[in-house]
Amino acid sequence: MPRSPSSRAATPATPATPAPLARRAARIRALLPGLALGGLGVAVAWGVHRGLPGVPMLTVAVVLGILAAHLPGTRGAVRGGGRAGLSFAGKRLMRLGVVLLGLKLSLDDVLGLGWASVAMVCGVVAATFFGTWWLGRRMGLHGDQPLLVATGYAICGASAIGAVSEVSDSDERDVATSVALVTLCGTLAIAVLPLLQHPLGLSDARFGRWVGASVHDVGQVVAAAQTAGPSALGEAVLVKLMRVALLAPLVAAVAVSVRARRARGAEQAQSAQEAQLGEEAGRTAPATRRPPLVPLFVLGFLAMVAVRSTDRLPSAALDTAATAQELLLAAALFGLGSAVHLPSLARTGGRVAALGLCAWVVVAGVGYAGVLLTM
Repeated sequence: MPRSPSSRAATPATPATPAPLARRAARIRALLPGLALGGLGVAVAWGVHRGLPGVPMLTVAVVLGILAAHLPGTRGAVRGGGRAGLSFAGKRLMRLGVVLLGLKLSLDDVLGLGWASVAMVCGVVAATFFGTWWLGRRMGLHGDQPLLVATGYAICGASAIGAVSEVSDSDERDVATSVALVTLCGTLAIAVLPLLQHPLGLSDARFGRWVGASVHDVGQVVAAAQTAGPSALGEAVLVKLMRVALLAPLVAAVAVSVRARRARGAEQAQSAQEAQLGEEAGRTAPATRRPPLVPLFVLGFLAMVAVRSTDRLPSAALDTAATAQELLLAAALFGLGSAVHLPSLARTGGRVAALGLCAWVVVAGVGYAGVLLTM
């Protein structure tokens, strides 16, 4: 017997929740505890920096992340329900912070340094990067630690490590260990470098350029250079931002290297499969995922440099972007610091510390020579 239209209308329909939306909601819920913990860490880091202006907020954020991963009251949350959100902060928020970092740099700033100074900065970055990477490999550091430490010392500390780790697909603990080392050495530079200005016979301007060429993080550069006055601070920031500008080509070069390495590995795996299973198995082997030649966040960084170069952004917008950039990087560094496992770090601590000391000598020595030759 056919059902009447009214009976069909009375039958309640069961709406099905779209599976992609449900999965997305579940992922967001999984991130919330870690993001909340990271937000709390940023708030504490900001408060410490306000009370002690000479201590950079990003440095405090890393230290707080490490403490949170080991203190009994917070260790369970960091390693359990908060892990997903903290990992998200260490990767995705780091990308956004790097993009906004481009608003600190304009082409006029770079050209204002002069070609001799630009060549000096490029030489310092190249010598520091390849020298540190070679030393790390010779010392037997595992994974991507030599690459990441070299990047942090050569360019801009933890921000550069986070950017390169995205295209190299580095292990989170390698990233965390490298960030901890570079942050520690950069923090020590705030205290050590001002003591060396007069023994090395550096004027305020030369000292500023030396700080900009040899200290890692932008905040650490400001903290060290301001001890010699406004002229030193201005020179330091210009040289430091020139190093930041080299982040984009370095990340692109790492991406090209990773693509080539993965392509060689895929070819070798395909050859091995063909030898074992025949031509058909080789043809159906899954393709290896290749990272983009220029990651999207690096393009965003370059776009922000172009926007800043137009000189059309009001100072209020630049100040807001600078605040947002620092907060994003602080959250990212808290997340990375929470991934540091001190017992694991202690097993390779001697070699890691030796690499950090050697790299510090390299970047400071090459930067000092470069400043003397160009000023």
